[in-house]
Amino acid sequence: MHERTAQDRWEQWSQRPLLALAVVFAVAYAVPIVDTSAGHALTEACTVVEWVVWGAFAVDYLVRLALTADRRRFVRTHWLDLCAVVLPLVQQLRLLRLVSTLLLVGRRARMATQIQVTTYVAGAVVGLLMFGSLAVLSVERESPDGNIRTLGDALWWSFTTMTTVGYGDHAPTTGLGRMIAVGLMLSGIALLGVVTANIAAWFIERFDKDDVEERAQTEAILALTAEVRALRAEVEALKHRSHGAEPLTATRSPVTPPPPAR
Repeated sequence: MHERTAQDRWEQWSQRPLLALAVVFAVAYAVPIVDTSAGHALTEACTVVEWVVWGAFAVDYLVRLALTADRRRFVRTHWLDLCAVVLPLVQQLRLLRLVSTLLLVGRRARMATQIQVTTYVAGAVVGLLMFGSLAVLSVERESPDGNIRTLGDALWWSFTTMTTVGYGDHAPTTGLGRMIAVGLMLSGIALLGVVTANIAAWFIERFDKDDVEERAQTEAILALTAEVRALRAEVEALKHRSHGAEPLTATRSPVTPPPPAR
């Protein structure tokens, strides 16, 4: 039986705390955007919480890197995690912290074998819808030419963008807003592909199961037919044997009497 490594134990132990920190990050990110009357102290506190959550994910990456046996291979296979950790250090923007945290949460969620694909996709859709709306609202609300002014407008825009409908009644006007739109469209297409593939895999598995059952029934019918034929052949053989055992009346040729003596 495969023995669990220290890295596996760490990933299982840290999975739920990191997901809980991701929820805390979501609240800290949303409060200053939704509550426009939030004071400077509350905004600074939310910013500190965002950096603390990002730091927790960075520590998690470093711990997993230290516990792995082949560190070069770990860096090569987990390059997206590394980019998500380094990304906020390039330029201290709230949007970069948002993107990096979403990437790290997604990577850790995929590692959890108990999380089913459907649950992961549903969580990804809700997360992208919420964070996409908050992100575009934060950059478009103060734009003089923008028409995304409220959270309702942002949610409607995010939903139509993720589903690639694009009614055009709301659209970003800033460069950063359009970058968010591109990311949201690509994410929506990718999630739609995952959902379609998951549904197709379910139907294929169902059809394969039906085919297996049908093949099993066919084999059972053929085996039963062969057994019936064997029984018929045995019955015919027994009939022939019983007929051969009966006494047969043989026909004898008449005996010619000897000629009379002269």
